[in-house]
Amino acid sequence: MAVKRLVTNVATQDPKAAKAFYGDILGMSVAMDQGWIITFQSEGKAPPQVSIASSGGSDTSVPDISIEVDNFSEVFGRVLKAGLAIEYGPVVEPWGVRRFYTRDPFGRLVNILTHV
Repeated sequence: MAVKRLVTNVATQDPKAAKAFYGDILGMSVAMDQGWIITFQSEGKAPPQVSIASSGGSDTSVPDISIEVDNFSEVFGRVLKAGLAIEYGPVVEPWGVRRFYTRDPFGRLVNILTHV
């Protein structure tokens, strides 16, 4: 038996509000749009992961979602251009990731990172 995929579900009354953040800023495409649920996806394959944490590391809160990107500076610039608050970072952490925290349109704390 193996887990084939993990999906993060974020509750909201306005799924379309996700398009600017997950689509425009993070460059994810819409895989499915049923009106009441919109699924965003990106190319590439990664093994399913679940992180269980007592802190976010470096005295930060545990993020709701961690998203690894291949174009960190570009995504950071898009977040700034969109006027989103940066709650932490950007910083290179001792465990080898460069990251920052921001919030999606639904208030979820999002850890955007790249491995260095």
